[in-house]
Amino acid sequence: MKVVFARTEIKSALAEVELVFEGSEPLAGLRLVGFAVRKDPKGVLYVTLPGRAFGIGEKRQYFDYLRGESEHNHTEDVRWIKDLILDAWKHEQA
Repeated sequence: MKVVFARTEIKSALAEVELVFEGSEPLAGLRLVGFAVRKDPKGVLYVTLPGRAFGIGEKRQYFDYLRGESEHNHTEDVRWIKDLILDAWKHEQA
């Protein structure tokens, strides 16, 4: 799997990210898009997952499309992919 970064016009994002599946992986030849590297006001980097916002009025919740098998703690189930993207971003910026 290869991590590919693209500059973005979105002010809150440093880069858009896609995962490209290679070789003999079951998803070889496909791309998973919709990730982003962002920086919070304190300067901490973080990764957002592909997903969509939903809600009524001003209250918004988000449904991530990439989820772990656990119904109760999918955040920890996908932590490794966020770490992979952040490590690749830091390496590219070095």
